[in-house]
Amino acid sequence: MKILFTFPGQGPQTPQMLHQLPDNAVSRELLAQARQVLGEDPLLLDSAQALRKTRAVQLCLLIAGVAYARELEQNGVTADFVSGLSIGAFPAAVVAGALSFEDALQLVALRGELMEQAYPQGYGLAALVGLSQDRVEALIAQLHGGQSPLYLANINAEDQMVVAGSDDALQQIMALAKQAGAAKASRLAVSVPSHCPLLAQPADRLAAAMRAVTLRRPRIAYLSGSSGRVLWQPERIADDLAYNMARTVRWHEAMTAAYEREVRLAIEMPPGAVLTGLTRKVMTQGEALSRCQLGLAAVVGIVARYRREV
Repeated sequence: MKILFTFPGQGPQTPQMLHQLPDNAVSRELLAQARQVLGEDPLLLDSAQALRKTRAVQLCLLIAGVAYARELEQNGVTADFVSGLSIGAFPAAVVAGALSFEDALQLVALRGELMEQAYPQGYGLAALVGLSQDRVEALIAQLHGGQSPLYLANINAEDQMVVAGSDDALQQIMALAKQAGAAKASRLAVSVPSHCPLLAQPADRLAAAMRAVTLRRPRIAYLSGSSGRVLWQPERIADDLAYNMARTVRWHEAMTAAYEREVRLAIEMPPGAVLTGLTRKVMTQGEALSRCQLGLAAVVGIVARYRREV
């Protein structure tokens, strides 16, 4: 049996999430490093007001993801694979050993700023549940235009898609999706049109910044949420991190790849639980669980049970 750590993208962030980190030396050290690198108190990033900004959200998700993964490692739970959705790729790369936490802080701060500056308003994401990829792509083709851009952003499951575009285009496709029989069509708590060509220029600027950073070959397999492939070469991981904001998320493919590589236990880092549900759709054997829904002792106990069984 192999273990996968997953790291969520934007959406599940909650006020005070950094104030609720595990009370241990690792969390305190991570917060101290963040304070030094960012030149600001990271505990000011998780207020309800601060979390309205993409930069603050992404930094909170980075810090939390690394803190909770380190806590598991300290308690004997180690991953064979890591994978993150969108911004979640950065804590995944840190935990894998490919990227230093300090460099990740600087890159994620820049990433959030670039995304905010590119589309400060009028754009975003919407989730469509209950329609096939072909059906969603047909609706996109019907609506996409120069004044109302619309793109397929995430393939989270066979019947769960996310689309990116202008407010007007999103409103139209949500209405058409419901008419076509979608079980759900709703806006997401993301204020930029992620994972589509609209973010190609910010991605280029992040890639330029990453060329000044040294990445290493990971000690844990890094599974890309954009391509569904395991990446070992530092230059390919750097490319994946820089450009995932402008590339379609292929989470379903990534989880299928993990399952094919004998992953039978997936643990999602707080504050997420959505990836757990998506992973369960693929793992017909084994188990997917969310650390924020289970206490540390429960997670450690489940891991011990699985290890005994194999």
